[in-house]
Amino acid sequence: MTGPTGDGTPALVLASASPRRAQLLEMLGLSFRVRPANIDENLRTGETPAGHAERLSIEKARAIAAVEPGSLVIGSDTVVVVEGVILGKPADAAEAVAMLLRLQGREHTVATGIAVARGGSCWSGVEQVSVRFRVFDEETARGYVETGEPMDKAGAYGIQGFGATLVAGITGDFFAVMGLPVARLVTLLEAAGYRYAFAREPR
Repeated sequence: MTGPTGDGTPALVLASASPRRAQLLEMLGLSFRVRPANIDENLRTGETPAGHAERLSIEKARAIAAVEPGSLVIGSDTVVVVEGVILGKPADAAEAVAMLLRLQGREHTVATGIAVARGGSCWSGVEQVSVRFRVFDEETARGYVETGEPMDKAGAYGIQGFGATLVAGITGDFFAVMGLPVARLVTLLEAAGYRYAFAREPR
């Protein structure tokens, strides 16, 4: 379905292949389809990490909205930043271990951009969260990497999985660290004219 639903509500499309983002939309009781966007994700000269995450979110949402003009398209992108350096997804196990050892015992920032596009219009924002890792050794990092969980995640960890054992605390939106700032998403959907309705729990 590319246009409005039967009651006139626009169809929702997630412009991301991330299973975690899909999981969060399902948690909210939203009906949506997944249609990943293929865009250039290289960092531009002079671009801040937060600006980078928001721009990629906008480009993802706009790319799919251009071919599905009747739908509301959700784009999102997450970057992990330590000492001004963006840590992307690790290329291999050795890089994942190196990333984790760089993060251990210190704070880093997770910036997650979010955008909602429909036709030629787009609403966007970015959430920045401070995450503090506990102190751990290389054996712990290697053991975590061997689970396979870090390999498709920025910064080589997932806060909602085994990676939770590495996190000593966060300041900000937990869901933004997972990859989708839920409260800001709902605010953007409402700005776009889509009123979020709570689903009823089954009796």
